[in-house]
Amino acid sequence: MSTHMYMVRHGDSPKTGDERKRALTEKGMADARRITDLLKTKEIDTVVSSPYLRSVQTVEGVSRHIGKPVVIEEDLKERVFSAGNTRISDQELGPLLENSFQDPDYALKGAESNAECQNRAVAVLNTLLDTYEGKNVVIGTHGAVMTLMMGFYDARFDLDFLYSTSKPDIYRMEFNGLECVGVLRLWS
Repeated sequence: MSTHMYMVRHGDSPKTGDERKRALTEKGMADARRITDLLKTKEIDTVVSSPYLRSVQTVEGVSRHIGKPVVIEEDLKERVFSAGNTRISDQELGPLLENSFQDPDYALKGAESNAECQNRAVAVLNTLLDTYEGKNVVIGTHGAVMTLMMGFYDARFDLDFLYSTSKPDIYRMEFNGLECVGVLRLWS
């Protein structure tokens, strides 16, 4: 009996403001409606999300469709790239990501490394796999933390993969127990 984890990277949001409170743009909201339409056919059992507003907004239509609230999991939040969880510029982010994927323990002072982020997020994923064995689960997530979770199971999901993803994006991970046996991209 397979368990399916639908990793849903959030839609478009402005790159300013509080990381936790950044909402989707108009385009992001339109894409969220498309995500709901796509996932309506997948017999979703539960919807779990990062606590960040843009992730919740991306998957809340699916939760309304199944008549259950979005379950918020703090440890599914995006990797903390800088001290105080303030947003760093795109110019700073590129080199930081390159260093982080070369050395999983690399982090700016007061921030989180890829290894730390991956450990906390995979722990949540393992709990979900145990709790919802044989079910279909939607996970509202972010680019880096999604890549790190997927990369835990398959090294192909690396920095190049992260750069190839879109906002939004959807990947269905198929599991037998805790073993990932397949990944399929659903968004186009």
